[in-house]
Amino acid sequence: MPQALNINHLAKSYGSVRALDDVTFSVAPGEIFGFVGSNGAGKSTTMRIVLGVLAADSGDVRLGDAPIDFDGRKRIGYMPEERGLYPKMKVGDQLAYLARLHGLSKSEAADATEKWTRRLGIHGRLGDQVNDLSLGNQQRVQLAAALVHDPDLLVLDEPFSGLDPVAVDVMSEVLTDKAAQGIPVIFSSHQLDLVERLCDRVGVISGGVMKALGTVDDLRARDGLRLEVRGPRSETRWADGLPGVTDVEYRDASAVLHIDHGTDDQQILTAAMAAGPVHRFATTAPSLTELFRELV
Repeated sequence: MPQALNINHLAKSYGSVRALDDVTFSVAPGEIFGFVGSNGAGKSTTMRIVLGVLAADSGDVRLGDAPIDFDGRKRIGYMPEERGLYPKMKVGDQLAYLARLHGLSKSEAADATEKWTRRLGIHGRLGDQVNDLSLGNQQRVQLAAALVHDPDLLVLDEPFSGLDPVAVDVMSEVLTDKAAQGIPVIFSSHQLDLVERLCDRVGVISGGVMKALGTVDDLRARDGLRLEVRGPRSETRWADGLPGVTDVEYRDASAVLHIDHGTDDQQILTAAMAAGPVHRFATTAPSLTELFRELV
């Protein structure tokens, strides 16, 4: 039965470089967790420690309450950022071989290879060598390799990289389906629109430190709301000093106000109308992309 992935106080250094500094988070059964950060932020290092490819200097990784041992790692579906496939091996043979390494019988491996190559749209390439495929189809094969043994946990490093929009939809559907089956799913991505759309929770890491952790809505609302007002001329600076307004960005005939939760927006509207006609008055929260820029 799938259990939560618990990452507890991971630290990792390479000489004087602190790659991870007290990184702690969890991924619950049935949850899709987005792990985002700039290149070199610590995402891949964390995932490699989960897989046992790297050893942490301190901290641990657990499935449920138990440390992940060799048998536990056989139940993980891992998709590395750098493709971990044999380039001169045929797709079908490779997937069946990897399934056998995870403990499936020959017939089970063949059935699983059939299932996932059809699901991911690469069944017609079973007899092709991996290095004869496009980068997008190689990525589909890599995902099939992560799924072919029916894992209890999915750890995917940049799974959407190089995929066309149709393949992105297929990949998204697969991850959503696996989560619906109770599988914890963690993936890293620079495509923050996908993270925002797919993920139940998000962790933002920078310089090896977790900068933010929570649901997309919680993260977007963490620094209050923004209020866009169009109409009054910026030179009037009509919003300066209004209660609950923490910052104002004046732009020609509009202004973006950063406001605290619970601020009386009608008082703001009254002040705006006193300064000129109001053509737009709407509250918004920053997108995940904007939040990422602020944090990183």
